[in-house]
Amino acid sequence: MRGVDVQQLGMFAYVSVEECVPKDHPIRKLRILVDTILAQLDNLLSSRYAEGGRPSIPPERILRASLLQVIYSVRSER
Repeated sequence: MRGVDVQQLGMFAYVSVEECVPKDHPIRKLRILVDTILAQLDNLLSSRYAEGGRPSIPPERILRASLLQVIYSVRSER
């Protein structure tokens, strides 16, 4: 079962992520592009998951995290 991609921006922080990233930072443009591409892949991703069972980590979240890992040269998935 495919999990739902809900972004909790302020769960444990008193300052939002939006306030920490400058308005002209390139990562903002990249986020818009990635969100657009993932929206187009929604039907394909949904077709790969079973109807029942325990919800998984949303593939969109995993793909966004992997992309950030590549951009910022993080060597571990932890």
